Amino acid sequence: MQLFALSALALAASLSGPQISVSSSVASPPIPAATVAAKQLPSRVAAGEVTPTSALLWARPAVTGVVRFEVFRDIGLTELVLDDQSFPANGVQPAKIRVGGLVPGTRYWYRATDSAGNSDLGTFRTAHAPDARHGLVFGISGDGRGDNLPFHSLRNAVDAELDFFVYMGDSIYADIESPALPGVEQAGNLRQYLLKHFEVLSPSPAGASYLGDLRATTAFYATIDDHEVTNDFAGGAHPSSHPLFGTLGDFINETPLFEAGLEAFERAYPVVTRFYGDTGDPRTAFKRKLYRSQDFGLDAAIFLLDARSFRDEPLVSPNPTDPASIAAFLAQSFAPDRTMLGLAQIEQLEADLLASHKRGVLWKFVLVPEPIQNLGPVQGQDRFEGYAAERTRLLSFVVDNEIKNVVFVCADIHGTVINDISFQVGPGQPQIPTGAFEISTGAVAFDKPFGPTVVDLASAAGILSPLQVAFYDSLPLVAKDGFLQTVLDENVTPFGYSAVGLQDSSIEVELLEGGYVATHTWGWSEFEIDATTGQLTVTTWGIPPFADTVPTVQSRFRVAPQ
Repeated sequence: MQLFALSALALAASLSGPQISVSSSVASPPIPAATVAAKQLPSRVAAGEVTPTSALLWARPAVTGVVRFEVFRDIGLTELVLDDQSFPANGVQPAKIRVGGLVPGTRYWYRATDSAGNSDLGTFRTAHAPDARHGLVFGISGDGRGDNLPFHSLRNAVDAELDFFVYMGDSIYADIESPALPGVEQAGNLRQYLLKHFEVLSPSPAGASYLGDLRATTAFYATIDDHEVTNDFAGGAHPSSHPLFGTLGDFINETPLFEAGLEAFERAYPVVTRFYGDTGDPRTAFKRKLYRSQDFGLDAAIFLLDARSFRDEPLVSPNPTDPASIAAFLAQSFAPDRTMLGLAQIEQLEADLLASHKRGVLWKFVLVPEPIQNLGPVQGQDRFEGYAAERTRLLSFVVDNEIKNVVFVCADIHGTVINDISFQVGPGQPQIPTGAFEISTGAVAFDKPFGPTVVDLASAAGILSPLQVAFYDSLPLVAKDGFLQTVLDENVTPFGYSAVGLQDSSIEVELLEGGYVATHTWGWSEFEIDATTGQLTVTTWGIPPFADTVPTVQSRFRVAPQ
């Protein structure tokens, strides 16, 4: 199809236009829902990669041609500060334009109009200048399947007046059939990947589009996990290690299927296409670079990681009933050359963490798609547990440099589990506390959440008896989370890992609602930093799977900064 012949150079040209200077403005409320619902483009609009003085605007036109972007200081769209056009765009090559010269910590409104007059409205706030604390509110989730639209779990996020939202991977399920590709279980080319992305950004048959609405009402960040390409792939492994990637090339991240998945992702989200230079490591050299970091005043910094593109082939999951199998897995996971992130990425993460620490940034959020907390060796090959030496390297870096207030946030496991983080220098060695903790979040809308999935796996492995499963099934929702927490504790404490929760850690925490496990709902997590005290309040919002309802609080706790 000729539309897919547009080159990466053409896309780069659309992103490299002049930096547009704009005037000062006063922060105002987000656009009301009645306003943004007026005349919408097929996948709404989005703003991403915000800095104190710039933002990247995104729009997918309904027809081929230039897209006009206007930026305003006011909600009434009367104080125009930018009027510019993007490189010609179409239904598969959305328009992107970077706007510069913005005022830190300021809300702007923008309108995108295609050549046929179709238009849509969005809003974003620039990051605060890195010289003071102002307070911050943001959201995180991931894991949304196109056959589960319209993502009711995000309904209240649209109206939450967030400073930004982070989508933590599995933004599509390219390997699960959905209405966009009936009868196709695995996307196999750029067109099919794009159809899957635009599906989740478009209105459902009932007319709602909560993910599209959310992107239009706040700044939006995103990264990949595995399902943007295919389940559990390892980009740093040889193509022959996976049946979908063939045998040519040295790494999966050099194959046409990987490239199609990543190209589609970067077209569908407000991200600038970047590449590593000559890193000296063939698995990262000149490859796509999804790593992002950004300070938000002195309140917080985010470090958004790519945990798929460069990872080594996963280990074999151990047999849960065979101690020798588990011991072998733990020993192999500490092989010093195993990597999940790739050397170039982990070195940059360490440098950026240290720089934010030295600048006096209070909270540091390391956003990595898979958990870094230890959930037990079984099925740990896809998490940091299968890359334990690199996990120890990162956590010991935090401890050795006395970097405080580090919070890891992940998605992937389809539920919320909160725990403090410790590490070992080798299997069977003592645990070393870090003062950091992790919260897993999501899913937006997958299938079974984490709780029933774990119970199913434990039942199949003989860890839970039929009588125990029947007891679990009889419990109300809150009690099911308690049951699941007990199962997790019995799976992790024999290895010296912390029991789930922050209650036994050195972290100064107050549990306000619910518990440290919320694994039976779909939803998202909200992070709020108080401008005066610096306290961090974390709220997990959720709905029952497949329910058409508004999310409610599943868990809420408050942490005092160290």
